[in-house]
Amino acid sequence: MLTLRTSFEIKHEIREEGHQHVIEMHYEGNLPDVLEENEAIQGKQMNTKQYDLAVAYRIYPGVSKTPVVFRDNKYKLSELCLKSFRASLGDLKVKVWVLLDNCPQEYQELFKRQFEAQDLELILLKKTGNFGTFNMQLDILLSQDVSEAVYFAEDDYYYLPGQFPQMVQFLKAHNDAHFVTPYDHADYYTLDLHNHHNFIRAFGNRHWRTANSTCLTFLTTKSVLRKTEKVFRTYAKNNFDASIWLSLTKYKLFNPITFVKFVFRDILLFKILVKAWLYCWKHILFARRWKLWVPLPSIATAVDSSILAPSYDWQSLIMNDAKEIDKAKKA
Repeated sequence: MLTLRTSFEIKHEIREEGHQHVIEMHYEGNLPDVLEENEAIQGKQMNTKQYDLAVAYRIYPGVSKTPVVFRDNKYKLSELCLKSFRASLGDLKVKVWVLLDNCPQEYQELFKRQFEAQDLELILLKKTGNFGTFNMQLDILLSQDVSEAVYFAEDDYYYLPGQFPQMVQFLKAHNDAHFVTPYDHADYYTLDLHNHHNFIRAFGNRHWRTANSTCLTFLTTKSVLRKTEKVFRTYAKNNFDASIWLSLTKYKLFNPITFVKFVFRDILLFKILVKAWLYCWKHILFARRWKLWVPLPSIATAVDSSILAPSYDWQSLIMNDAKEIDKAKKA
């Protein structure tokens, strides 16, 4: 297994730590763009790769918002979420790059217990932050060549066991499945931002619905990611994730009445629309529209207790797994 320690400057040093190679990398800006865009058919690309899925998983040791369990213990919360992710992957052959942002040594062990050494790359960071780690996810998933299907993972999601392959199958089966989120966000049912027409498709044992935005946990292909890279890079320039997605899906951006309505009803939603135009106006005006799909019912949920996905009793599922973790710690 290869472990990378990364910060910003252009230098590198290779040394031995026991039987493991540790590379300390320092770079400024994006990783070199050395790969040509692959224009082959999406399904054919995925079938000829070494892995079914490439994952860039970012994690840091702080608790954000109010999770259902382990509100004062990020290590246990991370273990809960990671174990659920691993169980959800099922039989998929997966390569995982882990961005450990200022994490203690014990966090590395979490991943070593869940994945084989040859399928795991650990990247040790020092306070790189949210913007920096997302940019690194882009660098990694665009420069890797082991899988056409790529997944951006955050550390605070809980997944249903054995369900993740359905997302990959949906991505392969439909040419207009450009992006897929595992999370049927609670905001879809409460915010006026999401009040729009959508497409619904039956596939497998679920329905799949288009949405105008999601968070930064999502599945796509390397070829689509390369075509939309410039839009995603605006996140590191302080663009909102919701603004990025609206720029890609092109919902709610062309009606001036919507802007006026949000000024008086919800200033945050107004700022989301403004930032979309401010950072991504060229894409909005001149580039194509992309589709984002959501599984119904949800395959995963954010563990924040205020925005759990509908359709399942997530509280009970999460609490039951948390009890197992506590029981194992005491044994």
